Amino acid sequence: MAREFTSVGVVGLGTMGAGIVEVFARNGIDVVAVEISEAALERGRTTLTGSTDRAVAKGKLAEADRDALLSRVHFQVGLDALHSVDLVIEAVPEHLDLKQRIFAELDRVCKPEAILATNTSSLSVTEISVATTRPNQVIGIHFFNPAPVMKLVEVVRTVVTSADVVADVEALCERLGKVDVTISDRAGFIANALLFGYLNHAVSMFESRYATREDIDAAMKLGCGLPMGPLALMDLIGLDTAYEILDTMYRRGGRDRRHAPVPLIKQMVTAGLLGRKSGRGFYTYERPGSPVVVPDEQTPVASESALADGARGIAKVGVVGSGTMATGIIEVFAKAGYEVVSVTRGAEKSAKVFESVKTSLNKGVVRGKLSEADRDAALGRINWSATLEHLADVDLVVEAVVEELSVKKALFASLDEICKPGVVLATTTSSLPVIDVAMATQRPADVVGLHFFNPAPIMPLIEVVQTIRTSAETTTTAKAVCATLGKTGVVCGDRSGFIVNALLFPYLNDAVKMLEASYSTADDIDYAMKLGCGYPMGPFELLDVVGLDVSLAIQRELYLELREPGFAPAPLLEHLVTAGYLGRKSGRGFRDHTRR
Repeated sequence: MAREFTSVGVVGLGTMGAGIVEVFARNGIDVVAVEISEAALERGRTTLTGSTDRAVAKGKLAEADRDALLSRVHFQVGLDALHSVDLVIEAVPEHLDLKQRIFAELDRVCKPEAILATNTSSLSVTEISVATTRPNQVIGIHFFNPAPVMKLVEVVRTVVTSADVVADVEALCERLGKVDVTISDRAGFIANALLFGYLNHAVSMFESRYATREDIDAAMKLGCGLPMGPLALMDLIGLDTAYEILDTMYRRGGRDRRHAPVPLIKQMVTAGLLGRKSGRGFYTYERPGSPVVVPDEQTPVASESALADGARGIAKVGVVGSGTMATGIIEVFAKAGYEVVSVTRGAEKSAKVFESVKTSLNKGVVRGKLSEADRDAALGRINWSATLEHLADVDLVVEAVVEELSVKKALFASLDEICKPGVVLATTTSSLPVIDVAMATQRPADVVGLHFFNPAPIMPLIEVVQTIRTSAETTTTAKAVCATLGKTGVVCGDRSGFIVNALLFPYLNDAVKMLEASYSTADDIDYAMKLGCGYPMGPFELLDVVGLDVSLAIQRELYLELREPGFAPAPLLEHLVTAGYLGRKSGRGFRDHTRR
């Protein structure tokens, strides 16, 4: 039988501590809420009442329940007030010496059987536990912010944590309505170990001026379905907190360069640009603590006239290819009012593409997203061809053929001879260097990457990839076309992975390495990222959907170009691909899909 927790103590009433207090009090448990001074105590009380009042206003909490909740909380100054509680959770700033001092004092104050827990997100629970005479009763209970909302709790056991203590805390998490994942004491645990490498990489991308803050954030939200872009998330977490977590992970996690804080982070912290809490970080906010972003000197001008200024007129578009991506792109342009010339390798392939486009448009009619007249008009704008010569008078060509450089280069050399001067030549490659394709022509200034995401009619993002030879006019034209299609175009340089894949696949690779090291299970890692970070899919779910072979190929390209040791493909990923376990398409990847 798990022990009954009738009263708990919470030390530190900042945003996280006050949230943890609310979680326990909501679930009928008496809480002793402790701070260092009356002023700090009052701030904590204000945070708690503000949160519960908002819940009442939104209809998520009855007034009577709020009043009962608040009556269970006893605010006190000083650790001596915790002498009779069954469990204490510490939620003070991430400084090891501070936490060790608090735990030494808790060891003196608390009754012998009390469990002592830390909410640390990055520090060693083991190092904290040795400040006490009861390290077997010390455990990590890592809540996620905001604690009343986020479902995940990471339960962190050390090598000496008692099995009974782990079981009691797991049962408590279930009572609180949380999903717990139990893990060993390792830098970053699950969620932060995967999240902060990705965040650090995004800051590096911004620091090098590879892409704007807006484009990096839009790319990850729209391309991956994430709830926030990485730079906006850094502002929410706080750059000082992010720096401490990264620095700790770097020192504790084998000094992986991917966790070495990007210099810009330390510079911003030193300058007081801490994110939302200071009113300015990567973005500027209405006031300190506000989530409302206001324009600043880096905010781009987004007016339609500014977008169209300097862009070439595009009325007729050629699409080369007959696969899924080509079919989707044809539909996107035709629905947006462009005249389209579809070029495939023969009448049979053209007939298949026509049927695919027609079927997709009919689905739009059935779902009420498209009228029959609009469907017929879109189909009427498409001309079907099996010869490249029919592209002689188009204004834009979009290539969507197989991902082989030799094939694309040969195609672009032919387009160079056939197409009129001034036409924009675009490749949809997701992994090959655009400059290699561009230099197959005599007009590299007119060549750009337009990386659509699959399925093209649904996904709202296009990566506009400019090479060192792409003209400003070509880039402006490409962005204007994206806007006309109703898509968000994000501009980036011609580098392996562009924005989305360069940030996404190292994170997926890190998850495989975590599984490979037997640190956690695929299920728990997926739970951690979905419930702790709000991701729509866990990394292993996503890998099985994308295809392990595709993922391995992209990771190899990233590693070959950047030569970053942390980007080397995980051996487990290579072994699964060699074994033919490619994900859903083969019936088995990280999970067996034949039984579902």
